Amino acid sequence: MKVVIFGANSFLARNFIVYLKRERQDVSFLLYDYTPSQIDGFAPYCEVNPCDFSSVSKIDFSADLIFDFVGKTGTWKGFDESETYLDVNEKALLHLLNAYRKANSHAKIIYPSSRLVYRGRNGKLKEDAPKEGKTIYAINKLACESYLEAYHNAFGVNYCIFRICVPYASFLSGSSYGTAEFMLKRAQAGEDICLFGGGAQRRTFTHIEDLCRQLWQGALSCNCGVYNVGGEDLSLKEVASLIASRYSVAVKNVPWEENAQKIESGDTVFDAEKLEKIIGKQTYHSLFEWVEQL
Repeated sequence: MKVVIFGANSFLARNFIVYLKRERQDVSFLLYDYTPSQIDGFAPYCEVNPCDFSSVSKIDFSADLIFDFVGKTGTWKGFDESETYLDVNEKALLHLLNAYRKANSHAKIIYPSSRLVYRGRNGKLKEDAPKEGKTIYAINKLACESYLEAYHNAFGVNYCIFRICVPYASFLSGSSYGTAEFMLKRAQAGEDICLFGGGAQRRTFTHIEDLCRQLWQGALSCNCGVYNVGGEDLSLKEVASLIASRYSVAVKNVPWEENAQKIESGDTVFDAEKLEKIIGKQTYHSLFEWVEQL
């Protein structure tokens, strides 16, 4: 099986490559990103500029699966860097889709989306729950999901969208990701963990190995649709308390920063039943055990 990984230097892509190299010896990789080399030295690698159509056209579209990890993440800074976010998060996908068409490809495109497309609310969110774009990044993701559906309807592009809530842990030495990494770095530095609003907001936390497993099994088994990635339902305070206890620091409630409160989504807890009906339950790690092993 031939697998393209576009955006091979992103955090999720780098972990996904490690996972597949460990678990699937029958997979051949074709790696692409905008830098001269792949950060971890994985090969074969080709430099491709996601924001240039002629460059994206260099991708080998004869692959079976194309994982599109290209993207610029962030919340508030998207307002200040809107053109860059538009180029990297939307135009890059359109270049990929148009190059795919030109190549008459039959590959399945796998696209990671975000919890931030949802309007937060109490209870679990199914894939058809109300959406809300409070940031440029969230709007980018909503637009890209629509582009994939439009190209499927117009040209038969095969795709799967996997919405990811909060990943944690890493196969890469000394790193984690996002929310958990922010808390962990403060605690390891001996600093208290600060939470806006008491940290009552709930999220679905997914260990990187469980995330990679769901992406891979979903890529093999799912067709043309949107799927929530499963994990554990935890509040930010619960996670912060686990990490704080491990490093003997405190958890402090702090007043909301004005900008942070404006874009806060509230609870985003995923219902992953749709995906689990196809690939089975694929979550084996707990955040408590991860913290205990740090």
